[in-house]
Amino acid sequence: MGGIELSVIGYASAGEEGVHMAANEYQVRGMTCGHCEMSVREEVGEIAGVDDVQVSAQTGRLVVTAAAEIDDAQVLAAVAEAGYSAVRV
Repeated sequence: MGGIELSVIGYASAGEEGVHMAANEYQVRGMTCGHCEMSVREEVGEIAGVDDVQVSAQTGRLVVTAAAEIDDAQVLAAVAEAGYSAVRV
């Protein structure tokens, strides 16, 4: 059977309680290790409304999930506070 690869980046879907979830993806520059990931995860996770933060130093990928629209400026500022730079993709 052939496989189909699905991506949920930027996709809104119904959560467990019927709440629409939004996921935004960013490319972070400068991360090299697990400590880098932890720093970004902690800073971005402090943003009000953020439900989940997935970050990979290997790929530089950051995915932020929230129940409401995510403010890019807040995410970019949080990444900068952690010591890195990012762009929305």
